[in-house]
Amino acid sequence: MTAHIARKLDHVLSGDRSGELLDPETHARQYSTVRKAHETELIEDYVELIGDLIDAKGEARAVEIAQRMGVTQATVGKMIRRMTESGLVTSQPYRSIFLTEAGREMARVSRERHIVVLRFLSALGVSDDTARQDAEGMEHHVSDETIEIMRRFAEDHAQ
Repeated sequence: MTAHIARKLDHVLSGDRSGELLDPETHARQYSTVRKAHETELIEDYVELIGDLIDAKGEARAVEIAQRMGVTQATVGKMIRRMTESGLVTSQPYRSIFLTEAGREMARVSRERHIVVLRFLSALGVSDDTARQDAEGMEHHVSDETIEIMRRFAEDHAQ
């Protein structure tokens, strides 16, 4: 661990106020941010997977999305309808699923954030399997500020 990170960690730990509650506004703001992340997390995961399938195979089909997400095709169908209503994808029955411009942008941002978190965890020395598992989801719950710091740390500590 670098001296800089150790100093930051010492600072954070010495300021630990376990047992003390935050003021209600700050507390509510934190929970609001988490709720918002949870609302978009699943959609971002689907859009990112659809983008990855299109990039790798030229198309994204509901059956493969279901396999890769570990859900039924009916579940994928419901999510596709929801994403269509949100303007993120277009689809026709028994055909491939396509990202709209908004969907492509969401997939790009989600993929970039995912890669930053994965590289950050790897730079910390987390094993590949654990880093992949932990990174799945973390990108949805950290701020842009945190992502940028993670990006810089990973770049400075690339193996």
